[in-house]
Amino acid sequence: MFVKKLLLSFIFIFNISIMAEPLDPVKLLSEFVGVDTINPPGNESRAVEFYAKIFEEEGIEYFTGESAPGRGNIWARIKGGDQPALILLQHTDVVPASKDYWETDPMIAEIKDGYLYGRGVIDMKGAGISHLISFIRLHRENKKLNRDLVFLATADEEAGGLYGAGWMIENHPEVFEGAGYLINEGGSGLKIGDDTVFSIEVTQKVPVWLRVTATDEPGHGSSPRATSSVSRIIHALNLIRENPFPARIIPAVDTYFKSLALNMNGENAKAFADIKEAIKQDGFLENLQEFSPSYHALTRDTCSLTMLQGSQKINVVPPVAQAEVDCRMLPDRSSDEFIKDFNDLIKPAGVEVELVLAFAPAVSSTESEFFQHIKSVTAALYPESRVAPAVSTGFTDSHFTRELGIDSYGFNPIIFDPNDFAGVHGNNERVKVSSYLQGTEDLYQIVQSFVHD
Repeated sequence: MFVKKLLLSFIFIFNISIMAEPLDPVKLLSEFVGVDTINPPGNESRAVEFYAKIFEEEGIEYFTGESAPGRGNIWARIKGGDQPALILLQHTDVVPASKDYWETDPMIAEIKDGYLYGRGVIDMKGAGISHLISFIRLHRENKKLNRDLVFLATADEEAGGLYGAGWMIENHPEVFEGAGYLINEGGSGLKIGDDTVFSIEVTQKVPVWLRVTATDEPGHGSSPRATSSVSRIIHALNLIRENPFPARIIPAVDTYFKSLALNMNGENAKAFADIKEAIKQDGFLENLQEFSPSYHALTRDTCSLTMLQGSQKINVVPPVAQAEVDCRMLPDRSSDEFIKDFNDLIKPAGVEVELVLAFAPAVSSTESEFFQHIKSVTAALYPESRVAPAVSTGFTDSHFTRELGIDSYGFNPIIFDPNDFAGVHGNNERVKVSSYLQGTEDLYQIVQSFVHD
């Protein structure tokens, strides 16, 4: 770990603020896409170098820390008054991408038909650059702030965050001292017909990643036994697949569905407006899963069968077979309760269950100063829009900061069309250039009006 400070005189900073080149979000994002931070292995120190160069050019004091070789984190702070600080949090790692399945090279940003293509333009290098723009603009303005503003870019979110946000909390708690609010990924604007809905992520389903292990007598494939490690694993996985966890609606999900109902027609509008009653109707949940797997996942705890390991040779019956299962729990109970239910479900298969990863559930307030501020600013910018608190089916680094008592919100004011999310963690990730530019400006309006005296 190394720490770097860059200190310049007030006069020099003032001159920079007057003479600095205008910030070009698309140019900066295009450059950032070309910085390879695919996780695994991460190499987020490359992103640190990218940001450090910009901070040096701007005369901004910054700090860096490596949680492991190549796993870099970077942060900076604009000092202000004694109101609770606001943190702009982003992760710099991205998931793998293969150009064999893309229309463009995923590691080279390309504008095509009004869209900017590239791995990370949505998740979440795009939002990271928007955070950077707001931070630099406020630094250049050199006006008195009512609170500290913190820029924080971390490693490893795509693999759990232990080398990034988790490591930062353990090793640099000073970054979070005095913080009351945080903005991260997880919510956005969505254009549905003539309506615009801004979702603000206030909580998320809790990951409970489990490893299931079966053991039995090994043997030759030519002489099948009555049971085997592989057949036990298959039995366990079939029990999971054929016995979904009971549906239930937590308050945050109820509120979210009521908001969605305003953009629905016919039966969906009626069902979403009273989702607690709808889930009791025969066939509704099956139809909901077909309509939207994400909406369906908000109605119950879920498990996805993702990884399998057995024999290394076709004619060998292995002594051990394993499966890893990605379970997501609604944040209204403990992981211990969920694991007990999971064990009870697959007990007939005669397998063992090991916990790989789990987080504590937490919910950010919809009554906080910052949530209400986002709500009021978006209403002023888009009078016909509305805000909906949302529950994310995925998890982000916000769970770390919610455990610290920091009201953490997933929000990116870019207004997307429904089909724009198809490339996130998939092929042809893209963002509409005009929407990205407007969203970057809108984020600045939200941040600056919150931190200015």
